Amino acid sequence: MSGEERLAHFPVAFFAVVMGLSGLTLVWQHAAGVLAAPAAVGAGLAGVTVVTFVLLAGFYAAKLLRHPGAVREELEHPVRLSFFPAISISLILIGTLLLELVPPLAHGLWVIGTLLHLGLTLYVVGCWMHHERYEIAHINPAWFIPAVGNILVPLAGIPLGYPAISWFFFSVGLLFWIVLLTIVFYRMFFHAPLPARLLPTLFIMIAPPAVGFVAWTRLVGQLDAMGLILVNIGLFLTLLLATQARRFAALPFFLSFWAYSFPLAAITIATFTYHELTGSQALLWLGTGLLGVTTLVIAWLIALTLKAAREGRICVPEA
Repeated sequence: MSGEERLAHFPVAFFAVVMGLSGLTLVWQHAAGVLAAPAAVGAGLAGVTVVTFVLLAGFYAAKLLRHPGAVREELEHPVRLSFFPAISISLILIGTLLLELVPPLAHGLWVIGTLLHLGLTLYVVGCWMHHERYEIAHINPAWFIPAVGNILVPLAGIPLGYPAISWFFFSVGLLFWIVLLTIVFYRMFFHAPLPARLLPTLFIMIAPPAVGFVAWTRLVGQLDAMGLILVNIGLFLTLLLATQARRFAALPFFLSFWAYSFPLAAITIATFTYHELTGSQALLWLGTGLLGVTTLVIAWLIALTLKAAREGRICVPEA
C-alpha cells in the first residue's frame, strides 16, 4: 500500500495516543508533588506529548487537504465520529500539563481547545439527535469521549481564573455522562456483546468519574459527598475491569488499545488526589501501584503501536 493510500486511512482515533501521553504526563507531574518523583520526568513527557500532537495534527491536516472524502466518511461513522473531540481534548490536556511549564502557551491552548470542544460537542450531539442510521449496536464507551472533554475543562479553568466557564462545561459533561452510561449498560446487558475491536473502550467508562472527581474538588475546594461518590464509582469500575484482565489480554492488537491509557492515568491522579485530601496511606500505596501500572501499560502500547506500524497493520482499511 502506498503512502498516499495510508494517509487516506489515517484514523482520527490516533489522537487517543495524545490523550494517553497527556494523562501519563499529568500523572508524573502529580507524582513529583506526592512522591517527590523527579520533575524532569514530567517535563520530558510533556515535550514528547506536544511533539506527538504536532505530528498527528500534521498528518490529519494533510488527510483533510488531500482526502476530504475520507474525513467526511469518519464524520459520518457511528463510532469514529466520537473520536473527533479527542482533538480538542488533546489541546485542553496539553494546556493543562503546560500550566506550570509555559503559562502563556498553556492559557492559549486551553482557550482554543475549550472553544473547539464546545463546537464539536454541539456537532456530535446534533448528529445523535437527528440521525437516520444509528442503532443500539453502534453505541459503545467511545461515545463518552465528548462528555469527558467537558469534564476536563475545570482542571486548568479554575487555576486560570474561569470558574463560571468551568462550571458550565462540568455540568454539560456530567449530564451526558449519566445519560450515556445508562445507554451503554443497557446495550451491554441486553444486546449482543461488543466486538473484540471495541472491547478495550470499556476502560473509557473509568474516565468520567475519575476526572469528574478531580474537577469537582477543584470547583468546590474540598472533599465532600459528591466527590466521594465520583471517586468511588471510578475505583469500582477500575476493579470491575481489572477482574476481566484475562479477557483483555487475549485480544489481538487494535489501535483501540489506547483506550486503556487515559482512563488508567485519570484514576491514578484521582487516587493521589484522594490521598492528599484524606492523608490515607492505603490510597498512597494504591496510587503508587497505579502509577506503575499506567506507566508500564503505556510503554507497552507504544511498543505494540510501533510494531504494528512497521508491519503495515495501521492506516489500512478495516477488515
